[in-house]
Amino acid sequence: MIKGGNVGLAALSEEAGSLMVSLSWSSASGDGDADVSVLLLGADGKVRGDADFYFYNNPSAADGSVQLLGKTPTANGSEDRVSIDLTAVPDDVESLVVAASQYGTGRFGQLDDLRVTVADRTGEALLGFSIADAGEESAFIFGELYRRAGEWKFRAVGQGYATGLVGLATDFGISVDEEEEPAPADEEEAGAGEPHPGTAVGAGAAEVPAPIGPVAAPAPVAEAPAATPAPSAAPSAVPAPSAVPAPPAVPAPSAVPAPSAGADPAPARRPSGPRTAKKKVTLPKVAKKSLAENDSWRQARLFPAPTLKSDRERETRATSVLLAVMAQVPEFGRRLTAAFGAPAGRMQTFTEVTLPNGDTPRRPDGVIRVERAGKLWTALVETKTNGNPLKSEQVQDYMDIAARRGYEVVITLSNDVALEGSPLVEVRTDGRRKHKVTLWHLSWAEVAHQAQLLIRHEGVGNAAHAWLLQELLHYLQHENSGCHGFQNMGPAWVPVRNGIDTDTLCQGDERAVAVVESWERLIRQVCLRLGGELGQKVLPVQRAKRGTDQASRRAALADRLCEEGRLSAELRIDTTPGILAIAADLRTGKLRTSIEVPAPEQGYPLSWAKRLVRQLAEAPADLHVETLVEGNRGPRGTLERLRPEPGDLLPKDGVAINGFRLSLFKGMGSTRGNAESGFIRSVDEAVDRFYASVVAHLTQAGGTERRPVRRTSASDAAEAAVMS
Repeated sequence: MIKGGNVGLAALSEEAGSLMVSLSWSSASGDGDADVSVLLLGADGKVRGDADFYFYNNPSAADGSVQLLGKTPTANGSEDRVSIDLTAVPDDVESLVVAASQYGTGRFGQLDDLRVTVADRTGEALLGFSIADAGEESAFIFGELYRRAGEWKFRAVGQGYATGLVGLATDFGISVDEEEEPAPADEEEAGAGEPHPGTAVGAGAAEVPAPIGPVAAPAPVAEAPAATPAPSAAPSAVPAPSAVPAPPAVPAPSAVPAPSAGADPAPARRPSGPRTAKKKVTLPKVAKKSLAENDSWRQARLFPAPTLKSDRERETRATSVLLAVMAQVPEFGRRLTAAFGAPAGRMQTFTEVTLPNGDTPRRPDGVIRVERAGKLWTALVETKTNGNPLKSEQVQDYMDIAARRGYEVVITLSNDVALEGSPLVEVRTDGRRKHKVTLWHLSWAEVAHQAQLLIRHEGVGNAAHAWLLQELLHYLQHENSGCHGFQNMGPAWVPVRNGIDTDTLCQGDERAVAVVESWERLIRQVCLRLGGELGQKVLPVQRAKRGTDQASRRAALADRLCEEGRLSAELRIDTTPGILAIAADLRTGKLRTSIEVPAPEQGYPLSWAKRLVRQLAEAPADLHVETLVEGNRGPRGTLERLRPEPGDLLPKDGVAINGFRLSLFKGMGSTRGNAESGFIRSVDEAVDRFYASVVAHLTQAGGTERRPVRRTSASDAAEAAVMS
């Protein structure tokens, strides 16, 4: 589409009632990022209330019409996805604005390949719109979904704001509360004025960039006149950003009894609106004291795992446990199924269902059904635990059964991690069938990740739901459950390591490509695990030339592995001042974790060095610190040597300092699995140690230190269970 163009969705697909809207971008440096937001507007072009503003602190609608699904990595950057169920949009909502914003000082001109893509329920892309003229804007409206003559249409907007998310929200009638509130005296006071029960509010004031002037908006494109008489076309619901309306007037309060004589009058407090400061919530550091007499006592669990003996038992138990919790905890069930096109509605789940298939009936491990407005959405579930692979012929049978019976989705669930361009199973689809069935994969690591986010950081509806999710997490993490995520680097791992040791591994070797794919799966799982623990977005950074497909990119990385004997990856973590890099040198058997910290814009080099050493007071003595300068390598040394003399980090010739690189080295596991001597465990331990002992201190010292905030009763119950 071109800027200002519009198109009816019904003409593009019969399955356009449920949409997946994806906003994507890339960055040459790998450190650019943005966050998607959606606003529901009435006939006047304004929100009906603050609850119509969906963003990172308010990610989903209670009716399921809008669900923010988070980011996924792409070949050149990342993609932020939104599930929109147009059939669930309230009748008094005339349009939905899809936008994105950058947090802090970021600008969209620093990003490349800005694009919005709209796909239908089956995952088929219907339209796309690229933005090529971004500059100093810190917020952008990508597109608008709106009703016209009973039909939903999409308009490509491409309109920017220099005032960020706050300016965009204010333009549509949102009253944003950006004043920092004092720390509450106790937990009962901390939740006053929270706009959304069940989630924790932001812990500090937002970083709002100063306005730099309005951004010119394109003239709205008028609709083509209908054949029958109709009222004059209304202008687009998207207002020009230069015309920012005054905040809505606060209604006069009702009569309140006067305070008793001698009492200090309570200060007036204006109603709180949404806060765009990102939430930063941590678990308490001290666990509640156990009532057990000694450490041999084991707490009773809802889902016991120690008695499981066979893989069949593990698969049956894991499927039943997961599907039962999905049906009982709405937030969790929606979180896992919205990405697959499921509507928000009444969910029921089933196990060991027998379905006819010629002379041999089939029994999928599970079935998920969601009812909404008299219509049923159905998914068949095929589960694997431990290292058991999915079988193509089995999945193919379920795809055929789903197509014949009018089901929508087949979901595979295993410890493996799906990669774009590298399917776990090969299936064929019959193009002659009108009914389309889509195949999706879910990793056990993703299941645990979503459960962690809900009970440790975002909150759920009540304490019972939090307890159920905690019991699910405990089950998944038990050594007998078989649901531990990616745990094997594959059969090519040992031959490739031997080939590198003997210098006999040649470029073009398919085994090297298999190792690269296994490495990417491991890194994706590291991101899921770390993101769940921190409650922050953690994404792998993939650097590739524009237009490079996944197969070509992995082949190039495999050739580099053959030449250099090294695997590398980069992770982007919210609130972290740099990219966390991981390098596995298969020749030396060493893992290197590192981060580059940019030099401050103000001050003197000696002050920078002293401040850095102070920030790293709790870091390991063997931390390697290197000064980054143009052209050559700068001064370097261990933290133990530099602590008494930070000035040793300064270049002798006075050359400009660009920043500092901090690195830790660790021995690499040799086996392909996740045992004590395994490579996978060594990577997990290296990342955990580096983040906890180095990166976390930089984050806190950099001005984003976390403060405790009030949690809901659900979060409190989950915390107590987690820490016990």
